[in-house]
Amino acid sequence: MPAQAFAGKECVCQFRKGICDQSCVRDMLETPLYIACLKLKGRRAVVVGGGDIGLEKVEGLLLCDADVTLIAPDALPALEEYAAEGSISWERREYAGATDLEGVFLAIAATNQSEVNIRVSEDAEARSMLVNVVDVPPLCNFILPAIVRSGPLAIAISTAGASPALAKRMKREIADAFGEPYARLAVMLNDARGWAKATLPTYQDRKEFFEGIVNGEPDPVQLVREGRESEVLALIEAAKESHAAAAADG
Repeated sequence: MPAQAFAGKECVCQFRKGICDQSCVRDMLETPLYIACLKLKGRRAVVVGGGDIGLEKVEGLLLCDADVTLIAPDALPALEEYAAEGSISWERREYAGATDLEGVFLAIAATNQSEVNIRVSEDAEARSMLVNVVDVPPLCNFILPAIVRSGPLAIAISTAGASPALAKRMKREIADAFGEPYARLAVMLNDARGWAKATLPTYQDRKEFFEGIVNGEPDPVQLVREGRESEVLALIEAAKESHAAAAADG
């Protein structure tokens, strides 16, 4: 259940106050979060819970090529299909405790049983593992932001757990403002990185090269939006010639 539902009940967060006074929830809003992008390819991740939220978390992990194990006695048909095709491993049983986390990089608890979610959190914390308990930020040591994805572009939106609904609205608006044209431009600029590292001698030279393209005129994003990608490539080539000549003169 949500963290707010624990008010007046037995405290289950790391503060162990006896009776929950919601101070942990207030602290979450005041805690600066260290934003990072994790490489999950080939790393083991466990999701406990086979419902709608479990499905959402499994699919997010699969997008990042994680090695996913689902632990749940029952699961939605979509999760059954992932298991049948070999995309995930499915252990059809209840969470058994700390042994389920051996060799695991991160764990996500997504059941409708508070006691199980608390056990997952405590077992993971005892191993200094990454753990997320859905909708209960005080039991998490990382939270999952709303993500806008387009090609190599990923934009994360977090309200520190205060309002997932607001994060979803922001996700829609950001997707409209920063979407496919930015992703396509990112791919074109990535193609120029090898040239820049091999040709331009300093970080500052490379920084000026890319910023001159991105912030220059004509606007490369607008050119991509208008389907004029050949002109963007011409801009990049012109910038290469200019910076190579300057580096040679220097």
